Amino acid sequence: MIILGIESSCDETSAAVVRNGRELLSDIIATQIDIHKAYGGVVPEIASRKHVEAIIPVIEQALKEANVTKDDIDAIGVTYGPGLVGALLVGLSAGKALAYAWRKPLVGVHHIEGHISAAFLENKDLEPPFLCLVVSGGHSHIIECRDYGDFKILGRTEDDAAGEAFDKTSRVLGLGYPGGPAIDKHAKLGNPDAIHFPRVHMGDTLNFSFSGVKTAVLNYVNKAQMTHAEINTDDVCASFQKAVTDILTENTMKAARQTGFKKIVLAGGVAANSALRASLKKACDKNGFKLYYPSPVLCTDNGAMIASAAFYAAQKGRFSGTDLNAYANLSIEGLNG
Repeated sequence: MIILGIESSCDETSAAVVRNGRELLSDIIATQIDIHKAYGGVVPEIASRKHVEAIIPVIEQALKEANVTKDDIDAIGVTYGPGLVGALLVGLSAGKALAYAWRKPLVGVHHIEGHISAAFLENKDLEPPFLCLVVSGGHSHIIECRDYGDFKILGRTEDDAAGEAFDKTSRVLGLGYPGGPAIDKHAKLGNPDAIHFPRVHMGDTLNFSFSGVKTAVLNYVNKAQMTHAEINTDDVCASFQKAVTDILTENTMKAARQTGFKKIVLAGGVAANSALRASLKKACDKNGFKLYYPSPVLCTDNGAMIASAAFYAAQKGRFSGTDLNAYANLSIEGLNG
């Protein structure tokens, strides 16, 4: 079964062709990072307009690179939420139009379900059930993946997502947007134990809170500037990054012990962070768990992960009509219901 996947939830316009949920035939991504850098973050209206410009050329390139035509496509998967509504509507409109014109089934895909499915593209042995830590600019979730399309949220952020905290910290330090790669780069040159930033524990829950560590960095920088003290940017980045990765790793290990899962998946944009990968790998090896994560290019928003998720949804008969709408906020629980 060959799926065309379309993703446009934020600032990447992407289309991909995937066979049977696992075999990547093409994955085209048109990023807007350079455009939004000037604003220090994604501007929704600009993102939507750029998606309109890119969506058809990206889809055409994905089909060409996969060496397939519309007649080879069995279904079309498209992100319908969560995300920026204007951006979502561009990809969704394209997917619905193609499904109608080509007379192909349409599969609406939850964005987080897509991130989880990215791990299937490079790990042929990975099958549910497993535990997944999804960390990105908009999401920080610990999810119990019971089966394909069957999810239960065990923990989530109560304020900022991890990626959002990276972006805001980067802005405070004058490192620009996006913050994740910039902080990761500087952190490799710094001492992670130079400054103690807070690790917030939300009682007995598996929830996260990153607003405190973000504020602690802001206060540290403001105090240094007022007292004319030198700021070692590398040390600040390394110490901040360690605070975030420590709590992400700790809560994930706690969830694994509570649920009994031996397989752990790391997904989402922040999954490309080298320190988080290393921290989770060390903890998994210590506790006898097996860790899976995609290549960095598949951690970012991409059509391949949507096509993979759409395949498994189609296997369960989870198709959508042309009345499918876009939703800025959408829970991943209850997709099968």
